[in-house]
Amino acid sequence: MPTAKPYRIRSITEIHRLMGLPKPHHPLISIVDLKGLKNDHDIDAVIFDLYVISMKRGCNNLFYGQQKYDFDEGLMGFMSPGQVLRGEENGVPPNLEGWMLFIHPDFLWNTLLASRIKKYEYFGYATHEALFLSDKEETVINDIVRNIRNEYHSNIDKFSQDIIIANLETLLNYAERFYQRQFITRKITNHKILERLEETLSAYLGDEALLSKGAPTVQYMADTLNISPKYLSSLLKQLTGQTTQQIIHEKLIEKAKEKLSNTELSVSEIAYSLGFEHSQSFNKLFKSKTKRSPLEFRASFN
Repeated sequence: MPTAKPYRIRSITEIHRLMGLPKPHHPLISIVDLKGLKNDHDIDAVIFDLYVISMKRGCNNLFYGQQKYDFDEGLMGFMSPGQVLRGEENGVPPNLEGWMLFIHPDFLWNTLLASRIKKYEYFGYATHEALFLSDKEETVINDIVRNIRNEYHSNIDKFSQDIIIANLETLLNYAERFYQRQFITRKITNHKILERLEETLSAYLGDEALLSKGAPTVQYMADTLNISPKYLSSLLKQLTGQTTQQIIHEKLIEKAKEKLSNTELSVSEIAYSLGFEHSQSFNKLFKSKTKRSPLEFRASFN
């Protein structure tokens, strides 16, 4: 049976209607409580044209992309417009608690947060990269969300948007801090990811088919490790001070140095053997990393 096309939600009013809720208090922002939420429709996947921030407990049968929640502890998830959320056939878990904060992009229009929100890379993380919160951290987040709810439930005036935006940015900054804490506290798991990345890179660069496959990409590494590209780069930056792309380039330069010092291959042949379509691109990368051209590096060994 073909998979049904995801249902697209374009407005706050539409999500309220889909969930069987009263009309929203504000047309561009809403917080929905999940406890006791019914799922009486046949829709098993939705695409939100909204920013979605959620705090959930007991969500062990919800999917995001191809990944599944398999835990009952409190956690946060972040979705940017255009991403898909789907559930299992059994619908909403009976023990699901928490809230979902929906923000239409128009609410951010003409504010600094409209451009700043792009810096929060966790909006591109996958479900299994959700943010686990301590009880204290969860209290901090819930207090901010309570402030937002109180504000848009009050009489809307010229101060309302600024106050809500300020609270939103505070929430996002705390989430950034808590994610950095998560990278640190999950050291064993994270270092295993780093080890697997290095093994994958070594195997890739040692493959004789490298010429036809091309140089390794961040997307390939992330897919192989079953991690979203943004989460992988954020994690590696915390562990090594380098992004995934920088680590790939470093490994390529190490391999190039080996070939320049131990073989008679021309620079072009080395470039192609490392997956570069054009030797000029290889030369530019090599010089940017070593401050010397490949020929200058080779000459230093003669």
